[in-house]
Amino acid sequence: MKVTVTAVHFAMQDSLESFVEQKVEKLCSKYSEVIGAEAVLKLGYAETGENKTANIRIDLKGSDLYAEKTASTFEEAVDLSVDALKKQLEKYKGKLRG
Repeated sequence: MKVTVTAVHFAMQDSLESFVEQKVEKLCSKYSEVIGAEAVLKLGYAETGENKTANIRIDLKGSDLYAEKTASTFEEAVDLSVDALKKQLEKYKGKLRG
């Protein structure tokens, strides 16, 4: 499985890219139907401190799952997105079983 990480409106450090890849790979390793994943980190221009957005899309056999969260740090936004995707994956697996 391949995880693609893209930065929009800023230069991403290697440590942030590694963090995102690690979180997404850990989530996807629990599910055999995952084909790949794409994460897009965006730096917004909002005046508030919460201007960092993480969009994560997981490609599954037959469908895609998507989560977008905004927070004050990219790490927090990624954590929130991964948590949302975890719930979606559990629901998806439940539909396949039932």
